[in-house]
Amino acid sequence: MRSLLHALAAALALAATAAPAAAQYFGQNKVRYRSFDFRILKTGHFDIYYYPVEEKSAREVAVMAERWYERLSKSLHHELSRRQPLILYASHPEFEQTNAIPGNLGEGTGGVTEFLKRRIVLPLAGPLAETDHVVGHELVHAFQFDIGGQGSPVAGVGSPAVLRLPLWFMEGMAEYLSIGPSDPNTAMWMRDAVHARDLPGYNKLYNPRYFPYRFGQALWAYIAGRWGEGTVARLLGAAAVSGDASVAIRSVLGTSPDSLILGWQQDTRSWTAPIAAATDSAPRDAHALVVSGKDRGHLNLSPSLSPDGRQMVLFSAKNRYSIELYLVDAETGRFGRPITKTAVDPHFQSLEFINSAGAWSPDGKRLALAAVSGGHAVLTVMDVASGRREKEVRFKDLGEILGPTWSPDGKRIAFSALRCGVTDLWLLDLETAKSRRLTDDSWTEIEPAWSPRGDRIAFVTDRTSAPPLEQATVRYTLALIDPETAAIDTLHGFDRGKHIDPQWSADGSSLYFVSDPDGISNIYRLRLEGGAPERITNLLTGVSGLTPLGPTLSVSRDGSRMAFTTFEGGNFNVYTIAAPDARPAVAAPPIAALEAALLPPLERTHPAEGPTAERPAPIRADTLRVQSGPYRAGLSLDYVGQAGVGIGAGTSGLSVGGGAALYWSDMLGNHNLVTFLQSSSTGGNPLYNLAGGVGYENAKSRWSWGGSASQIPYISTGFTLDDSLLNGELVDRYRSYRFWQIERSAEADFTYPFDRFRRVEFSTGLRNISFKSEVQTQLVRRTTGELLSDQTTKVTLDSLNTLNLGSVGSALVYDSAVFGGTSPILGQSYRLGVTSIFGTINFEEILVDYRRYGMPLRPITLAGRVLHYGRYGPGDESNELQDLFLGYASLIRGYNDASFSSSERAASGGVGSQGSLYDRLLGSKLAVVNLEARVPLLGALGVIPSGGFIPVELAPFFDVGSAWLDQDKPTFLGGPRRVVTSHGVALRVNLFGFAVGELDFVHPNDRPGRGWYWQFALQPGF
Repeated sequence: MRSLLHALAAALALAATAAPAAAQYFGQNKVRYRSFDFRILKTGHFDIYYYPVEEKSAREVAVMAERWYERLSKSLHHELSRRQPLILYASHPEFEQTNAIPGNLGEGTGGVTEFLKRRIVLPLAGPLAETDHVVGHELVHAFQFDIGGQGSPVAGVGSPAVLRLPLWFMEGMAEYLSIGPSDPNTAMWMRDAVHARDLPGYNKLYNPRYFPYRFGQALWAYIAGRWGEGTVARLLGAAAVSGDASVAIRSVLGTSPDSLILGWQQDTRSWTAPIAAATDSAPRDAHALVVSGKDRGHLNLSPSLSPDGRQMVLFSAKNRYSIELYLVDAETGRFGRPITKTAVDPHFQSLEFINSAGAWSPDGKRLALAAVSGGHAVLTVMDVASGRREKEVRFKDLGEILGPTWSPDGKRIAFSALRCGVTDLWLLDLETAKSRRLTDDSWTEIEPAWSPRGDRIAFVTDRTSAPPLEQATVRYTLALIDPETAAIDTLHGFDRGKHIDPQWSADGSSLYFVSDPDGISNIYRLRLEGGAPERITNLLTGVSGLTPLGPTLSVSRDGSRMAFTTFEGGNFNVYTIAAPDARPAVAAPPIAALEAALLPPLERTHPAEGPTAERPAPIRADTLRVQSGPYRAGLSLDYVGQAGVGIGAGTSGLSVGGGAALYWSDMLGNHNLVTFLQSSSTGGNPLYNLAGGVGYENAKSRWSWGGSASQIPYISTGFTLDDSLLNGELVDRYRSYRFWQIERSAEADFTYPFDRFRRVEFSTGLRNISFKSEVQTQLVRRTTGELLSDQTTKVTLDSLNTLNLGSVGSALVYDSAVFGGTSPILGQSYRLGVTSIFGTINFEEILVDYRRYGMPLRPITLAGRVLHYGRYGPGDESNELQDLFLGYASLIRGYNDASFSSSERAASGGVGSQGSLYDRLLGSKLAVVNLEARVPLLGALGVIPSGGFIPVELAPFFDVGSAWLDQDKPTFLGGPRRVVTSHGVALRVNLFGFAVGELDFVHPNDRPGRGWYWQFALQPGF
């Protein structure tokens, strides 16, 4: 259905021409596992869309949103021009099902603000502080779009200038205004860049290799600190007008972008120097087990040691196209097989790699994994040796489960779960599959760790004496809970900073954890009998996961080894420490005085202004005035596409034409409508020149359905000039011939996705194709040019009868292909389709399209396709149908129509063939086999890894195929018509995401008079 609306608006295909290209639609599914009964919560400035299960959290988000609005409207000196919509989902898996944002949303997307309706769409993040940050970040974008103006609804006309601003400007500002200048995470990134001598210049800031959230936030902190907080609003205002960050910098700051960056670099290096002198650039007395690189994986996260410390599992993007769970030798760092294969296996939607880690059973034979499958949270127990799933428990009432931990007897698993937007601790009995809730409150409870004796579970919480929303700042501390009585004891660590990722010592007397009391995340040890925390590491950058709360630390059950991730060189490396219980504490250096978390400049201008000030006075959820009511869908205009007016003049006279397509949707994106209208004054009956249509899609449930109706005229004209007699006078006779093929159609489509890869499609429709013709005759006096006569008469077309066709079709589609920038590189796809055409012509269309991609030697992909498309039945070769053509570049290269000379078209097709060589490319049925060896040269997956370059691919290929008729079958079916083949090399280039260009140097093996030649097409690899 997604393609239906665009196809309708484009209206490019002839109804009577059934080309196989029309069935070449694949694509993975965005599955809506459930329908949500949305309601609206109205506050002073917001319309918050929520469903009943998250009502309590929606009211808390309303408090956050109004608090952020008060803060940002003052900082940016702006009030939003209209009410702000905010669409809220109870968990990330449910957020991924949203229709408000097109396309698939990865689990790394925490929220989105789109500019058409200026909607903020986000999931509840679990910890309220994290949700609060996302609300603030996305609301900054809403202010940016509003300050920049929503622009014209006409596509490509008057779009907001802010959309042209670089990501470091937009995302960096959103991070700065939602976090401020004190941020241990971004500070860690900056110290790492200084140590690696990789602080970017101004032009390099535009390179996505420099993460715009972190580097942009750091630069905004420097700008606001040096020129004052009010500069942020002035820069945004100037950039929103010009659409150019450089122009805004010069006009507002009075300096050049290069001078600005030079000052920022100098201050950042000066700030880093004393911190570097007091810390270690790498963990002392530790083994670098997995260092990101070509053969040791990329983005190595969440290590988890086996009970004996000899093996480890971690999440890694080792294959460079997906994040999987790998088994790793904890002594050598050698990667074993991947335990999961989510890139080509639809079972898992998410491995929760950002906020969770795998957990080993006490005997080291099994692994517990928190994941999402079929739209629901699942806890999967896998056999480590075979990778087989032994047990899987589905939690339909929980949004997500995170951080599983085994009891010492191996009978129970504790985990943190997100339900209704709140995280709590739960217990699962593996034998009965029954779960029990340990905590039930609005506090955060995450990252549980079961003690060796089994009598306590350590976890991370933000509980204090005040409710979460009423805290001026949120601080994560450690606590212990009794798994039987649920009694909780809070542990005392530091008075500032986070305390996360608790891990037990072998004897249960101590807890290891990660904290940043001085602004740098390091590992500490807390002895439960008393005493201050002891520092274990003293790093320049920090011990960190992908996010500040992400899992990063693991200690083996026997205490023989500790594993942790550090941020180094812009990536995450895994280190191990032997016998951590025997490791002496490291003396704490005086880093706190150096303000390691405060981004430069340290001497800030007016530090009490803007986002650096304390939050506004807390708003109680029960005192905020709100109104709640049901959501009623209503369509509003998103944008106008293909709008334009054209005027043409020629021998047939003056013609004027114009048209537009209007795209409509409701606030949730469940209902989509497109209408288009186009007309021209070519002449004749105005209704013949009118093209128009309407298409509707309903995507509210798992069944996606819709319909369309349209009229499309295809107009051709001709002109003649000769002599004629009028009342005995010789005059000029001008004849203008007009011919219309008018297609009127009504269609309905239904789609049901089984999972991310598989779906079934059904369609039905009616088509009427009529033919009209007329001739306009004008008689003109030769001497004066006077028009003497002007008559238009209809022409009867006896050879062209009106076609009335009905159709009923279905297709089974599977697509697990992984796209590599220019072509699929892994997985498989197939489409099996049958369509019955009945009415004036009766026949069946059969489509079998199978494609497979394998990578026997990385990064080389072997790709193959087998395709058959044919018409069968009594009318399969009717004169009203256009022949299928085998020579399209998407089928058989080396036989494109434009490459044939007139002599080649007439030449014999060879021994045993009927008709010319060109005739062998035409028929009512065709079959194709394509083989390629794809070698990516440049790009993120290239032989030369180059994330900053567009993907470039070289692909030697061999094509073979045949087109045939019922009475002229190919040799492989016992007939005389021979197959045609070609071979060559294809060079594909990704044209900056807009298209893929393919340049083929091809040799058509069955064209004796034709050698090697170049052929170009805009198409990705099959």
